[in-house]
Amino acid sequence: MDLQQLIDRAEIADAITRYTLAVDEGDFDRLDTVFTPDAQIDYTESGGVADAYPAVKAWLAEALPGFSTHRIHMLGQISYEFDDSGDEAAVAAYFHNPMRIADGKGGERVVEVGGLYRHAFVRTTDGWRSRRLHEQVVWTRGF
Repeated sequence: MDLQQLIDRAEIADAITRYTLAVDEGDFDRLDTVFTPDAQIDYTESGGVADAYPAVKAWLAEALPGFSTHRIHMLGQISYEFDDSGDEAAVAAYFHNPMRIADGKGGERVVEVGGLYRHAFVRTTDGWRSRRLHEQVVWTRGF
């Protein structure tokens, strides 16, 4: 592994962190620094939508406030597979995402999703951006 690939890996990890912070904090415009304008995103395994980035961004802004403002992602291992040009990478990041939601009785309960974020990253003039995200759900709890 050379220095450029180490830098690329760090920049991709930073993009994934920006993604989780944007979702957790409800700052959906920050997602513009994560995805290409034509990115395809698939959240169907967790009950969400699959569509082009602009539609999914709008859906997130509408759907996530149903969960409390106490959303948090925890990321684990990240794998990187660069193509021969070094300008594209298949990336998988383990995640655990507990959230609080109304329990229908005036209180809240915790729901959790765990799995892998599978991205197709591409180097752009603005840095590394995801042009495809598939949220692969491995387990859930509390739904």
